[in-house]
Amino acid sequence: MTKIKFLSILCMVLFLGACAKKSDEKAQATDIRPNILFIMADDHAYQAISAYDDRLINTPNIDRIADQGMRFTNACVTNSICAPSRAVILTGKHNHINGKVDNYTPFDTTQVTFPQLFQKAGYQTAMFGKLHFGNSPKGFDEFMILPGQGNYFNPDFINPKGETIRKEGYVTDIITDMTLQWLQEERNPEKPFLMMYLHKAPHRPWWPRADKFKEYSKKTFPLPETLFDDYDNRGTAAKTAEMNLLLHMQYEHDSKIRPETIAAMGNVLPQVEEFPNGFYGPYNRLSDQQKEAYDPILDSINKDFKAQWPGMNDQEKMIWKYQRYMQDYLGSIASVDDNVGRVLDYLDESGLAENTIVIYTSDQGFYLGEHGWFDKRFVYNESFKTPLLIRWPNKITPGTTEDEMAQNLDFAQTFLEMAGIASPEDMQGESLMPLLLGQKDQWNREAVYYHYYEYPSVHMVKRHYAIVTKEYKLAHFYYDVDEWELYDRLADPLELNNVIDDPAYADTVADLKEKLAALRVKYKDNEQLDAQYIEDYREAGRIK
Repeated sequence: MTKIKFLSILCMVLFLGACAKKSDEKAQATDIRPNILFIMADDHAYQAISAYDDRLINTPNIDRIADQGMRFTNACVTNSICAPSRAVILTGKHNHINGKVDNYTPFDTTQVTFPQLFQKAGYQTAMFGKLHFGNSPKGFDEFMILPGQGNYFNPDFINPKGETIRKEGYVTDIITDMTLQWLQEERNPEKPFLMMYLHKAPHRPWWPRADKFKEYSKKTFPLPETLFDDYDNRGTAAKTAEMNLLLHMQYEHDSKIRPETIAAMGNVLPQVEEFPNGFYGPYNRLSDQQKEAYDPILDSINKDFKAQWPGMNDQEKMIWKYQRYMQDYLGSIASVDDNVGRVLDYLDESGLAENTIVIYTSDQGFYLGEHGWFDKRFVYNESFKTPLLIRWPNKITPGTTEDEMAQNLDFAQTFLEMAGIASPEDMQGESLMPLLLGQKDQWNREAVYYHYYEYPSVHMVKRHYAIVTKEYKLAHFYYDVDEWELYDRLADPLELNNVIDDPAYADTVADLKEKLAALRVKYKDNEQLDAQYIEDYREAGRIK
């Protein structure tokens, strides 16, 4: 063999070996499991997403997820309040199992959360934004979370080292900036990722960014049909709740009326109990330069209030408060939508969109003046239902709508199945995969279970548990009352008529009570636990 021929063969062998090694390394390095981007806002009512209802606001970026994926119209929560909802999402278990039954009771930190399972399975994991409970979320390689409720202006964040870091700016923009920085600079491109992108907005007290504050303060919104609901033919709970716009929405904290304006006006009626430092707490976080952008709008609002309020009747005052509420609430959502668009644009531009599942939801629903209310907590629709939009390229048929009873209890198992990770047997939800993939014949849920615990407390919504189907809603209010309510969801979508004593529904009541008892057994809830949580509440000094 000639020297030239030997060298040629050697070069070819070395080249083929290098190609094989490179191919093997690429196969090992490339994990083709889908990325998951979980986007959750706080108190974002489905009525305030134009994919659901375009009468209040246009949300083109959030709507992109619906247009390119699936929109759930009967998605709901197990307990309509912030921290408990998040605990359910993380654990896939009802609150009486994970311990976080209300915003006060501690989470059971021995619980396994689905991000831990993703991390163990080789996913890179990150969380940015509002968790609301605990300062060291389990299962995340990187996080920056707001302490507690956090602040809209120049917010503080807690990192994995336990350090508190203040960032200048508006919270919705900052959470997005951190999310994009991680995706662009810190993400390992050889690993799939689980990103939890969690907004504070539009949680009370609804401070929009300055430009949105200016824009939305000039808008007028249509009134809800039930704004002046008198709760006739409803139970005690609806009549005694403290979340009426006129009677309970605060002038300073909520409507942005300066304390000096109230003092100068004298006896402002109706009298409403205010949170301490309700106006100046958020406002004084602004720098002098930032205040310059807000002061002209605040001056205008205060001038109008001082001129108009004394001459208004109660109905006109209710409408004034409603409009102020919607201006701030929807102005806060406008920034959420803009920032969701920033992230979706990056996914498209980077090529990540093709293999990234995008979920948009809220930790629960919210009242936007329906029944005269703000806040949540009740099992009634506006509070109980939550937006749920899921985009999964080449898996979910774009523009589809699903009306089955999906619940936040299901998220953990759904995400785990999406990633091919086994779910623990003690999780209590159902994977939504059959619905997402058009295999509805494999879905057999007929009803969901709901349980609200935080009473007596702010807004004074009584303890209750319920069974909900697509057709009916049966609820039992307990502790200081013993009342049942039944609503025909198809015949009475506004839930104005409690038909529990209507003879025409006697068989339905009997059937639903039996099914509710079975759900209580299935999910390991019972009267003994009800009594135990009441006693725990009493021992903690929350019941006098």
